[in-house]
Amino acid sequence: MRERLRTTVRRIPGKQVTDREVLDQVLDAALVAHVAVPAPGRLAVVPVGTARDGDRLLIHGSNASQAFRFLATGVETCTTITLLDGVVVARSQFESSMNYRSAMLFGAYRALEGEEKERGLAVLAEALMPGMTQARTPSAKELAATSVLALPLTEWSLKVSAKNEPEDASEDFDREVWGGVVPLHHSWGTPITAPGLPGDPAVPEALATWPEGRS
Repeated sequence: MRERLRTTVRRIPGKQVTDREVLDQVLDAALVAHVAVPAPGRLAVVPVGTARDGDRLLIHGSNASQAFRFLATGVETCTTITLLDGVVVARSQFESSMNYRSAMLFGAYRALEGEEKERGLAVLAEALMPGMTQARTPSAKELAATSVLALPLTEWSLKVSAKNEPEDASEDFDREVWGGVVPLHHSWGTPITAPGLPGDPAVPEALATWPEGRS
């Protein structure tokens, strides 16, 4: 009952999407997740780098982070990811809205250790800086200073708004005001090479041609 209540969209339920494949596409296109940290007396929402690893979501941060130490205890939390796809401009301020894909993930994170932790970091590295296979992997000291947490994708809710036009009120149909949709496209700039690199290495192809939205 709790799962159904938490994952059922009540506000405009027609926008709810239950297709797991669509959820995976949203998670794979995201670079940042926002995680609620319900620590007693210190409620916060923390932005973190993220990547999907099959049926779980990975996040990473410093072992010195109070937020990560608290999440590693297995406390129930909520993680959100939102991709903004455009602004829907109506002929009234009230009817204007946004196009978006927004996911809410419920459950408890688990701290990864040993080989599982190293593999998790490799998944995160490929997602957040693709093609950098020659970059040095973490040393033992760096691994000890890093926390990798995994959240199973078992309880989630996905809401998608993809309007092609605004839903103007009938009394605004004759109003001589522009209305429509302004799409938002996420794109990468040209990579800027750091000075003094030995051997003048080329930019990895995966970085040079990083697709919009990483999808």
